[in-house]
Amino acid sequence: MQGILFGVMAGVFISLQTVFNTRVSEKVGSLATTTIVLGLGFISSLSIFMIMEDTNLLAIGSINKLYLLSGVLGVMLVYCIMQAIRLLGPAYAISIVLVAQLTMAVLIDTFGWFGFERAPFTLNKLIGIGIMIAGIIMFKLKKNMGPQANKENGFSE
Repeated sequence: MQGILFGVMAGVFISLQTVFNTRVSEKVGSLATTTIVLGLGFISSLSIFMIMEDTNLLAIGSINKLYLLSGVLGVMLVYCIMQAIRLLGPAYAISIVLVAQLTMAVLIDTFGWFGFERAPFTLNKLIGIGIMIAGIIMFKLKKNMGPQANKENGFSE
């Protein structure tokens, strides 16, 4: 149950953060926003770490160096989501992000990448991803149709 709660909270935080970032970027630009957001995140994270964490930060030397690219991926993530929301709107952009995220997670599970235990790729997973993609297409079609197109096609508003 706790994992579900954290997952829901992460989804809410991602949506709010990306919308906020998009609004900031309208004033200062995308790269400046990315710098500000991740800089403030670093300061917040470091402060909380210094107060609460009991592990040794110097243990970083024992980590696979590939995994340290996570910070670079974070920069790319913030920038790409801001651009997607600016170009597509929040709901459509986040929907596409979620499908891409789920698809990548399934690939990581299926092939056991990055030290995760392999999980078989099942028809249920394929159908689930397909349903999500179909939902996004339906969402976009409905949005593109608009009130006039809806009337012409026999849909009520």
